Amino acid sequence: MSNQLIVAKFGGTSVADFPAMSRCADIVLADPNIRLVAVSASSGVTNLLVDITKQTEVQARYASFEGIERITLAVLNALQHPEAVAAQINTLLADLRNLIETGGAVYSGAHKDLIQSFGERLSSVLFTQVLVERGAAALCFDVRRVLRTDSRFGKGEPQITAIADLAQTHLQPLLHDQIVVTQGFIGADEAGQTTTLGRGGSDYSAALLGEALNAQTVQIWTDVVGIFTTDPRLTSDARCINEISFDEAAEMATFGAKVLHPATLIPAMRRNIKVFVGSSREPQAGGTWIAKAVEHRPAYRAIALRKSQTLITVKSPEMLHAAGFLARVFDILSRHQISVDLVTTSEISVALTLDESTGSAFSSAIEPALQELQAFCEVSVEQGLSLVAVIGNHLHSAKGVTGELFSALEQINMRLICHGASRHNLCFLVQDASAAAVVKELHQKLFN
Repeated sequence: MSNQLIVAKFGGTSVADFPAMSRCADIVLADPNIRLVAVSASSGVTNLLVDITKQTEVQARYASFEGIERITLAVLNALQHPEAVAAQINTLLADLRNLIETGGAVYSGAHKDLIQSFGERLSSVLFTQVLVERGAAALCFDVRRVLRTDSRFGKGEPQITAIADLAQTHLQPLLHDQIVVTQGFIGADEAGQTTTLGRGGSDYSAALLGEALNAQTVQIWTDVVGIFTTDPRLTSDARCINEISFDEAAEMATFGAKVLHPATLIPAMRRNIKVFVGSSREPQAGGTWIAKAVEHRPAYRAIALRKSQTLITVKSPEMLHAAGFLARVFDILSRHQISVDLVTTSEISVALTLDESTGSAFSSAIEPALQELQAFCEVSVEQGLSLVAVIGNHLHSAKGVTGELFSALEQINMRLICHGASRHNLCFLVQDASAAAVVKELHQKLFN
């Protein structure tokens, strides 16, 4: 296989129903280099599967199951030859129903991952049949045969070498003669237990498979026409970016741009695989190319916003001329698996921003961590903050950039500023209530 290979990934809205899957089939069949397709669960299905794992009452689980069944059978019944895959679909639905009936009041991590894998397993069977009915030689492949992870359920860590070996053995030979459709988001550990890569992990799956097969391009097809200069819901001035470097895109994904899963770019960067982001609804509208080398590197590329930030200020006279104080603070946060975004320090205090958007995991970890910190220093906590990141190039050294930024921000009450740690971003914290207006104002001044 030449390295003209393209891996195409279609998100949940792209495979939401039969008309959506038909549009995706058009995209796949229009390019003979697309040989491997990774699909997400149909829109809404993963949420219903998560609901099943959270419910303790069997009756409530059934209500979610019925929603999944409805979405799945609507696609099945729209096929020309539903009988070709009806047995496979019915077996999957029966297996899921069985897990609902036999699961106890609370599911284990392994059970949760197995249940959450059904969305992709159902959509991949259906999408394969859509391609077959369009005259394509297409095959549905169980990604768990090649996508090896460790046994951390809910957020499996990919085993890169094993994935490469398994993909070359089991997947590569199939790509010559047919289009292979597989699942995003799921994998398996060494014992064959089903694992998941975490929410949004389908993008990551596609990039990992692209890396293992030495693909030329990974295409991410979604419901937006590319990566925008900022969230189009915040300002009508937001515009699609034609091309962007890996570094800039990684900053955007990290700081809250929802188009890409933050981990997606890591495998692509390792192998220097180009990534394309486009809309399956409007493939003719172009999209965004992400590559190592780009022609144009402007001072300002985009503005990202991440809400629900907590600011913790840790203060102690012990910090003055004392070695190891910061190490102690970070050790506590690390043990409670709390990740830190921004850090600023003074002589006797350090301010840290933490991302609350992980929900219950954050809530349960923060209290014990604060108690440990309070044992040896003064701690204050502020919530209701948003992190705004201006992303671009050489922001730490380009003349006039800081002046331009601060004149744009002169009317805004900023809680914290972080500048200089990266040449690709300048970050600051503002109140949640004013965040959208801040982004709109900044975009107006920096991009128009």
